[in-house]
Amino acid sequence: MAKLYFHYSTMNAGKSTLLLQASYNYRERGMDTYLLTARLDNRAGEGRIGSRIGIGCEADTFEAGEDLFAKIARRLDAGPVACVFIDEAQFLEKEQVWQLARAVDDLHVPIMCYGLRVDFRGELFPGSAALLALADEMREARTICHCGKKATMVVRQDEAGNVLTDGAQIQIGGNETYVSLCRRHWREAVGDRPRQD
Repeated sequence: MAKLYFHYSTMNAGKSTLLLQASYNYRERGMDTYLLTARLDNRAGEGRIGSRIGIGCEADTFEAGEDLFAKIARRLDAGPVACVFIDEAQFLEKEQVWQLARAVDDLHVPIMCYGLRVDFRGELFPGSAALLALADEMREARTICHCGKKATMVVRQDEAGNVLTDGAQIQIGGNETYVSLCRRHWREAVGDRPRQD
């Protein structure tokens, strides 16, 4: 039975690596996959999913306002697909997540989404919020804070390493821009220090 999956984490947890490995496993067994990534994130190149450990694969792209049910249906018309993989799923719109749910239910294709849960302000991305509400299964990819605890938050930094607390929700960047932290150290970084008893 096809399901909608949401694999989420902070930056640098290896989400793209997990996606690429899972797609490779299907292809190694002779089953085709369909990879999608956000058009606005071209750090690995236009229409390419890349991992910071150096592996990558060509992918189709999605953008705001695009009908993903129709896009997946067209791809299925061209030939069978064992699984659809979506990288940078936090950039999906709420309606697009509903379109993915319809594709799972009506086209009977499993869809695995990989993305961030929260932004640098500690707020849910719209796509992530919709996936948390609609996904059949959710899995957390874990990474660690500098203190060794599980990182659940991320801070955005400027070129000088200063933590930013304001700005647009979306700013494409990697290790030079974002640092994953546990909640306590995120609170310290943004100026909300825990009280001392």
